[in-house]
Amino acid sequence: MTSRPATEQHLRDLARLRRVRDRIDREYAQPLDVEALARGVNMSAGHLSRQFRLAYGESPYSYLMTRRIERAMALLRRGDLSVTEVCFAVGCSSLGTFSTRFTELVGMPPSVYRDQEAHTTDGMPACVAKQVTRPVRNREAQVTRPQLA
Repeated sequence: MTSRPATEQHLRDLARLRRVRDRIDREYAQPLDVEALARGVNMSAGHLSRQFRLAYGESPYSYLMTRRIERAMALLRRGDLSVTEVCFAVGCSSLGTFSTRFTELVGMPPSVYRDQEAHTTDGMPACVAKQVTRPVRNREAQVTRPQLA
């Protein structure tokens, strides 16, 4: 049987983790690191990382990068910004890291995505577009290769 103080502490930790996740969702384009996120909820960086992974299945950094890639996908579909402009607009400071993570999550490089997916969600409600274009997490995207005859 779980003690009442342990259950209450667990609920407080979950509330703090939700605040961290909400902050990442709101401030994805800002420079965020685990230490700053942890300070904001009075946790150590290590404890935050462990508890976040237990609660959400990925590290805070991975969650942040997924949010950035989601926004980058939307900007690239518009087709009016370069990959470099999109990279910096979503808060990434390294084009190489951005491109690598984008390719891992989406299955194609950002430049290819921009060329192939531009305007594919035109006329689609934003809530539907967000759902059907959501990137795959945890490096699960399959890289598409041309079929040989």
